[in-house]
Amino acid sequence: MSIWDSLFGRTRGYDPTGDPDFRFGRYTDAYKTPANYAAWDESLHYFEEGKFLESAEAFMRYLLDEREDNVQFQLAEGKLYFEFYQGSKRITGFADEQQLRASASIAELKEPRADLLQRLLGMNYEMKYSRFAINDTNCLAIVFDTPVNDASPHKLYHALKELAMNADKQDDLLIDEFGESLLPTEITHLQQVAPADKALKLDFLTGHIQGVIDYLSQDLLNPEEQPGAVAYLLLDLVYRLDYLLIPEGYTMEALERMHRMYFSREADQPVTYKNIRLLGELQHLMRRAPESFNEELYAGKSTFGITLPANHDRLVSLIDSELPNMDWYQDNGYAEVASAVPGYIAGYALFNYSVPPPDKQLLELYYRVVEDDYFRKLGYQQLFLDQNGRPERRAIRAAISDITDQFRDEYPRLRPATSQLSFDNVVDFGRSYLSMVRELDLTKP
Repeated sequence: MSIWDSLFGRTRGYDPTGDPDFRFGRYTDAYKTPANYAAWDESLHYFEEGKFLESAEAFMRYLLDEREDNVQFQLAEGKLYFEFYQGSKRITGFADEQQLRASASIAELKEPRADLLQRLLGMNYEMKYSRFAINDTNCLAIVFDTPVNDASPHKLYHALKELAMNADKQDDLLIDEFGESLLPTEITHLQQVAPADKALKLDFLTGHIQGVIDYLSQDLLNPEEQPGAVAYLLLDLVYRLDYLLIPEGYTMEALERMHRMYFSREADQPVTYKNIRLLGELQHLMRRAPESFNEELYAGKSTFGITLPANHDRLVSLIDSELPNMDWYQDNGYAEVASAVPGYIAGYALFNYSVPPPDKQLLELYYRVVEDDYFRKLGYQQLFLDQNGRPERRAIRAAISDITDQFRDEYPRLRPATSQLSFDNVVDFGRSYLSMVRELDLTKP
């Protein structure tokens, strides 16, 4: 703050001090540090020289995310012991002169069931590196093992990712379906979400789904003649729920399933049919949420991500193909649909891609603005909408400036054109904001 700001009582407009430390969206392992990449090169070098334990140890350093504190390992008496985390699961393993083996407990098996075991056999067939098994403590587990001289860094990455992702997802899904025969196991490392925050997230889920249902029930849109408008509303909601609530278990899988179903190339179904299925899935989520949703809210460390690395040009292409579609809806009185278009763009990008860090933070800031009330209830102090629901000019510009300052050294040409932003209403702001993001220059020196 300058001396003039101090003298006249002006503030910078944005102060994140005291904000809660929530993380939104799926974990990504795309943002590796120079130390991670150096460890990868060491792992390759050691493997090519036949130093397999040293290669495995360097690989663990490649996986280590110090912000997550997600990996631990120790070389003792000619054996490498390691463990790492993926959401709700802890994966443990070792490597010696003969083999490398890793496993994760899924659930305690109370009683074997033919339909459960048949399900697991089918899933074993689908996996490439790992397999379901029953360990010596009568727990369902996923196991991967390989001769140590075949444990190249490339193979380890894909094999351990397959094991970890399936372990994290299947524990909740199998317990949800076969709860009478399975019990949760190894969940003491999870960080529980505060009851008040769980209640807030439940209200967000049910309130936003009901809001879309109420809008569609007003018959302002003809679902047969305007299926694209309905799709924008529903997909914007799917991605918004996923990014802002970060659910696990059934809800996470349901949101992923909705995305897969809509964009599946195998089933050549009309958009109207897909919209009906999306709406039915969302209604089901809303009905089951009061009983089950709270159990799907917890925080854990992760090692592998599912989103694909993407450069800024990928986001530019998405904006160019979708943003012009909002004009017709706004011009013809469909403000809710027009607002859903930039929401869909931001959500689709965050759901599918690991965009460059400045893009990610700016897209999250978009959510901060349009979901200002939700963030305020979570404990964030900054107001991004005024009492009339208009975007706060000074706070938003200051927040963009703060993001720019964070990445100034890495992206020296990052100069968002905030003068082009419109603050008249949320719809105009969304269009102008994504247009600003589109024009960013993320060229590195």
